[in-house]
Amino acid sequence: MSPECVIGVDLGGTKLLAGVVDSDLNVHHRVHRMVRGLGQRELLDMAVEAVEEARASTTSEVAAVGFGIPCLIDQRRGMATMAVNLPLRDVPFRDLMAERLGLPVEVDNDGNVAALAEWRAGAAQGATDVVLLTIGTGIGGGLIVNGAPCRGAIGAGAELGHITIDLDGPPCQGHCPNNGCLETLASGTALAREGRRIAGEQPDSAVGRAFADGREITGALITELAHDGDAAAIEALTLIGTNLGIGIASYLNVFNPDVVVIGGGVIAAGELLLAPARAEAVRRALPTMSAHAQIVPAQFGTEAGLVGAAALALENVANGVR
Repeated sequence: MSPECVIGVDLGGTKLLAGVVDSDLNVHHRVHRMVRGLGQRELLDMAVEAVEEARASTTSEVAAVGFGIPCLIDQRRGMATMAVNLPLRDVPFRDLMAERLGLPVEVDNDGNVAALAEWRAGAAQGATDVVLLTIGTGIGGGLIVNGAPCRGAIGAGAELGHITIDLDGPPCQGHCPNNGCLETLASGTALAREGRRIAGEQPDSAVGRAFADGREITGALITELAHDGDAAAIEALTLIGTNLGIGIASYLNVFNPDVVVIGGGVIAAGELLLAPARAEAVRRALPTMSAHAQIVPAQFGTEAGLVGAAALALENVANGVR
């Protein structure tokens, strides 16, 4: 490993993943933490603890830390202004973490850093225009437009999970005030909800039996049962994939990307998710747009956020930022 490295941190709505990353974006040590249900102070404390554990695992000099968090980020101030699925609001995240860790800190939206990772060295390498979605507890988004990351006026974009795909749909989760968002209809949370519904409707299915046995119906369980061939679990994934395709069609029409990259925990479903998503996107998007773009899984999988956060830190170290 290079004598100098960084630590990348992917802080999600359910779990935290941190890692020591070298200049070639290789991950050398990983730290996992569960964060669901934590308050703001506990969450910040856990982030510090995870970085310190990762730092203690390496003999190389740690030059900086990069964080990807599912939050609106005011890049001008390094401020976490609002998170849908985490208790973060108006937190001077960059400066607070830098003070507590004694290291330069960079922070960006988790979707933005995942897009950076896939564009620099993953499934979107060589593309000029990229849409990335990270599908987990919610849906994060990242954009590469004309060969550069696109973050909007203050750096708070791109919240691609919060486009409306159903005008009369259910209320979005967390602190989002909208109804019928892609996030509430195509996330891991949505998959678990549909799994519970189908379990009640099809009690003789594997999903139904799991529910009757008192097992928690999660997106991961639905994915596992679908891979085992359970028709009810496949039905749930098909619905989620179809909803995802509705959102992708809009991104194709608006951004005309070379590639749409799908990451996050739900991508463990593979083609059970992607095949219906592609079919629905092609059905709804303008033909020229759908014919141009590929819809592919993230090469870095669930580590795209970690690697991208590290890539952000490495770039700013190289450029002498902070």
